[in-house]
Amino acid sequence: MNNVSNKKYEKVKKESTFSEEEREEMVRKYAPLVKYIAGRIAMRVPPNVSLDDLISCGTMGLLDAISKFDPEKNVKFKTYAEVRIRGSILDGLRSLDWIPRSVRKKIQDMERCVQKVERQMGRPAEDKEIAQELEINIEEYYTLLNQARSVDLLSLDETIRDQNFTDSKESYVNFIPSHVTPQDETLTAEIKHVVADGIKKLSEKEQKVITLYYHEGLTLKEIGDVLNLTESRISQIHTQCVVKLRVKLKTYFD
Repeated sequence: MNNVSNKKYEKVKKESTFSEEEREEMVRKYAPLVKYIAGRIAMRVPPNVSLDDLISCGTMGLLDAISKFDPEKNVKFKTYAEVRIRGSILDGLRSLDWIPRSVRKKIQDMERCVQKVERQMGRPAEDKEIAQELEINIEEYYTLLNQARSVDLLSLDETIRDQNFTDSKESYVNFIPSHVTPQDETLTAEIKHVVADGIKKLSEKEQKVITLYYHEGLTLKEIGDVLNLTESRISQIHTQCVVKLRVKLKTYFD
């Protein structure tokens, strides 16, 4: 991962329109943001993945954001940087191919079952219904959710049209533009609408987990304390939420 990061740094350094002093000041200012995002992701990956490597990749994303950010666009730099930092870390993880194919296959199977159940029922799929469609019992389904807990990191990393182009390397991250155009803003607004609509259709408990995790910034353990559930159960609920939302996004892009 470090070799990849070094190459990215040289490229970003050459492209940057900021002076060396300005760039260094921005790196210092947003270094805590890099560490925060890397730390959040580190909680969702195996322990053999180094936090320092995640921070290194995130820093490359920050440098990329600094070099490509257009201050004349009506976009906050912090928001833009968050996307680039996270995308760079996910690129690093993808290069490691750290998610076993068996887990990827299970995630895809789960998505297909969720989609099938929701089409048949005309409403959000419930745990037991998904398990039944997978032809496993509820305990095995919860075990599967634990194994697929990394699915949230695939939300932007997975191919948009993977069902039609299995060898495609295009990911959601690749579709995030360096500069925002009116067309980009329209597409972003549409995607937000799809996600928002999907969240509204989640159960009350699922909505609480999503709100506390993404809007309040709580850890899974802290959410468990709030909802009086174990961290493991919160992780299962979170994973299931992301699977359902991924299905919504994939349906939108198809």
